[in-house]
Formats: sequence, C-alpha cells, structure tokens
Amino acid sequence: MIGTVAVNGEVRRMEDLRLQDFLQSFFFGAGFFETLLVEEGAPMFLERHLARLRSSLEAHAGCVHSPPPEVLTAGAVREALRRCLEADANLGPRFTGVAKLVAGDERLLLSFRPLPQRPTGEGVVLDTVEDRCYRRGDPTLNHKSVSYLRQYAHLGRGTVFVNEAGELCEVPNGNLFFLVGDTVVTPPLEAPCLPGIIRSVLLEKGRLGGMPVEERAMRREEVEGVRGCILTNSVSLALAVSRLLGRELPGSHALAENARAVVREYAQQET
Repeated sequence: MIGTVAVNGEVRRMEDLRLQDFLQSFFFGAGFFETLLVEEGAPMFLERHLARLRSSLEAHAGCVHSPPPEVLTAGAVREALRRCLEADANLGPRFTGVAKLVAGDERLLLSFRPLPQRPTGEGVVLDTVEDRCYRRGDPTLNHKSVSYLRQYAHLGRGTVFVNEAGELCEVPNGNLFFLVGDTVVTPPLEAPCLPGIIRSVLLEKGRLGGMPVEERAMRREEVEGVRGCILTNSVSLALAVSRLLGRELPGSHALAENARAVVREYAQQET
C-alpha cells in the first residue's frame, strides 16, 4: 500500500493515522469499503461507488458512524484524490492503480495501491466450492463490509460460494456471469451476492455479445450446460473463467472481451 492517504479530505501519511480514530471499524468491523480503478488520475464509476457506499451506511445507520455527508460527494472525493496524487511522487497526477474508500467512525479514508498482477492469458480457474457459509437471502452479503474475513480467507483459492440450496452465488473478489445456451445469466442479489458495480453496468446494458443478460438463480448442476463464464469486479473489469468446477470453457474469452467493451463504453459516458 502506498503511504499517502486522505482522511475526510485531509492529506495524511498512513503511518501518522491513529488507531483510536478507527476503533469501531477495527474492533467490530463496523464500516464499509469500496475498491475502484483509477486510470491516468481519473477514478472509474466513482458516482456508482459512492451511491453504493451511502446505501450501505444508510442501511446500518444505527451501528456504523457515517462520515459527514459533504465528504461523501464525488466532488469531494475527486479533490481529495487529486491532492494525494500531487503530494506523493510515488503516485503523481497520472497515477494508474487502485483506490480504496473506507467509511466508518465518522471518517472517510482514501488510500492507494498498485494494480494487482493480472491472471495469465489462460484465464481464471474456479475449481473449489464453499457451501457452508452462504445462506439464501442473507442481507449482510449485499454490503461490502470491512468484516471481510469470509471472503479474504478464500482469495486465490479458486473458490465459488454456493448457498444451502445448491445455487452459485459469487466468488471472493467478484460477481459471476454464465453463458447458458444463448443467455448470459448472473445470480440474483438474494443468492446472496454483492451488487457489484460492473454487474450493474452489464445488467443495465441488457445484452452481451448479442445475447440477453438476465438475473436468475443458477444451480450447481447447471454448470454442465455452461459454455462460458466471466468474473467481474471494479479493478479487473471482466476476467475469463477458463475452467469452472472441472469444465473447460472455451467461450469465456470472447465473453470477457465483450464485457470489457461494454464497461469501457459506459465509463466514457460517465466520466
């Protein structure tokens, strides 16, 4: 992680932050975060990220102390980001990497890190199932809480979370879209899964590679009929899943290319 941060818009150094300013978030996980892509100094889909963050804060107003409303605006975050980039030679005005917003304890913390290493050209392999910790309709998994151990423990393990009804939900770091017949299917929020930013873009578009995109339950046994699959998140945008639960999926790469094109189109419109 890069050392320059901002707290409620004030540029600081990470090593100067005080633990007592983040006690609820640290000890109880009472906070929410957003991870977004920054390209050439410009944050992608910032308004969407802030809308999701505000929604989570409002849904948990009784237990999470929200930052002041004025620091949760797109203008305020862009200004804080600009000042951080100018203050740190390791960032610079044309920084491309990852920004993270953490809201809790009446503070909004903005931090930065380099882009993650991309998967090889062969794509992502998802061959592991975790079916012990997701329950259909669990509302907590519709929010990106800093209580992230459940997902963090499975990062890099090729895990797909499956609920007690045998329905595929999501992966630790993103949403899933499946090519089934001539339809692209993504699990509903009730599965449960996170209302991902890229997921929302693809659902709004409604078509991918000329095929309709729909939200519905995806049972584990349906994997036998899947012809392609992509993993979507706000940093990687769309990644091809080359193998899903033991099945090779040659159609995933074209699906990922189409998804990235849609996302880029929307990003330009919302800049």
